[in-house]
Amino acid sequence: MVLYIKNMVSLRCKMMVAEELVKLSIRYMAINLGVVDLVVQITAVQRLQLKENLLHSGLELLDNKKSILIEKIKNLIVNMVHYSDETQLMNDSVYLSKALGLDYTYLANVFSEVNHVSIRQYIILHKIEMVKELLQNNELNLTEISYKMHYSSVAHLSNQFKKITNVSPSMYKLQNQKRTVMLENV
Repeated sequence: MVLYIKNMVSLRCKMMVAEELVKLSIRYMAINLGVVDLVVQITAVQRLQLKENLLHSGLELLDNKKSILIEKIKNLIVNMVHYSDETQLMNDSVYLSKALGLDYTYLANVFSEVNHVSIRQYIILHKIEMVKELLQNNELNLTEISYKMHYSSVAHLSNQFKKITNVSPSMYKLQNQKRTVMLENV
């Protein structure tokens, strides 16, 4: 049996889900972002209790097919943007369509209908969050970040970053450095 869980985006989330499953004596084979493979079918009572327990952690056990599909799309995007170091060999629409075995137009329509934002915009928002993280880590320069995040140029990254955050990447980095210095002096 497979369970789908909304808002499961990190290792910490996976650990919380594992904890809840153990508390309820639910045996599982694997826990991945948004998906739990169970050893056996769970009872309605266990499902309800798990659903309630997960809600306390900001996670949601999904029941309907549309919500499950949306969560699959989101998890693929999070994995693609935040956890994949490999250079992407195909464009986002082909990747998502191939991974889910569904037409991209259908995926895009369902996604935007439910989330009120396009898949493209959702990807951009996640890419910008990752760029912020990389700027804060101060290990890569903007050219390296641009390449790592699959931007066609530093200018493209900078324009997109400024459009989303209202500041340039260099200004963001400077503001972050000032915040860090202020926190160290407290």
